[in-house]
Amino acid sequence: MEPTLRKQDRISARVPHEVYERLLYAADITGATINQFLVQSAIKEAQSVIEREQTIRLSRRDCERLLDLLENPPKPNARFEAAMNYYEQIKNGDADSSFDWRP
Repeated sequence: MEPTLRKQDRISARVPHEVYERLLYAADITGATINQFLVQSAIKEAQSVIEREQTIRLSRRDCERLLDLLENPPKPNARFEAAMNYYEQIKNGDADSSFDWRP
């Protein structure tokens, strides 16, 4: 059986010489090649950005308010009722729609 080759993509960037020297120095300190250092650093930053954008942080007061609303939702108002009626009309009026399902 032949080993499976993984597809790899290339990323390149042009940076000022001072930036390159700083990155090279940091890579040397950690014992990594500059490519290893760049990839490891980029992965850490990417994970940080993803977590920051996918996490909602609430104060204790806001958290308690949210939980209270989930446990004790307010009664639907007139605008909500009108929106639900409109949704039902749209849903039921389009036979080819992906909304045409019965639970």
